Amino acid sequence: MTEFPVPLPLSGTGPARVVALCNQKGGVGKTTTSVNLAAAFAEYGRKVLLVDFDPQGAASANLGVNSNEADATVYDLLLSSKIPTRDVIVSTAVEGLDVLPANIDLSAAEVQLVGEVARESALARALRPIIDDYDVILIDCQPSLGLLTVNALVAAHGVVIPLACEYFAMRGVALLVDTVTKVQDRLNPKLALDAIVPTMYDARTLHAQEVVSRVREGFGDLVTETMIGRTIKFPDATVASEPILTFAPNHIGSEQYRQLARELVVRGVTA
Repeated sequence: MTEFPVPLPLSGTGPARVVALCNQKGGVGKTTTSVNLAAAFAEYGRKVLLVDFDPQGAASANLGVNSNEADATVYDLLLSSKIPTRDVIVSTAVEGLDVLPANIDLSAAEVQLVGEVARESALARALRPIIDDYDVILIDCQPSLGLLTVNALVAAHGVVIPLACEYFAMRGVALLVDTVTKVQDRLNPKLALDAIVPTMYDARTLHAQEVVSRVREGFGDLVTETMIGRTIKFPDATVASEPILTFAPNHIGSEQYRQLARELVVRGVTA
């Protein structure tokens, strides 16, 4: 496997490249990838904002943020232009990594946004004032292709798809790519499909190897060289409300996410 170089320090902060991490199938390692990729970018000196865009609020909890006690969340930003985005952002214990928290209130946003003008652009509007404050903004999307995910795609410059190395996870990728193409055509022509990241890879199983082989046949260079393996350390880190990079910095899972961050910089997904 290619050894990707450590990213060079940046001369200043921003403007951020916004990347949505999407997959309409749940349980594919999307939030784990969002949290740990954000921590890896921060470890390499990037100023990072993680937007928790899932009503379950898992990304917020994973970073030790109790979104149920927050005065405001991303839900409030979507429905009101009067709340300053900076007032909702929460610092985390990881240096250089902030989070825009979410909780169950966000589940009502799809219904409440339906009657709004430019309802697909609500998140883009909320992120606009802080785009220069960060080097990279990652959006952890909910497992659906509804209005919230469309909002994320309209706000984003690129899409990264975490894909579990399982047959049924693979089947849904074509539908997601079709949604990305429609958003490109109709709402956000600058949106790019950046990468597909194999997750939950178990080299001991023929099934995982075959899934990766099929995905590489179908999507070619879009599939990252870096693959994220299965390990009990990921749920352990979640219980501890930490990224694996701080919970077990020397674990192979931590090194895989560092490797993925380095690869995505080389690919131009972010600076």
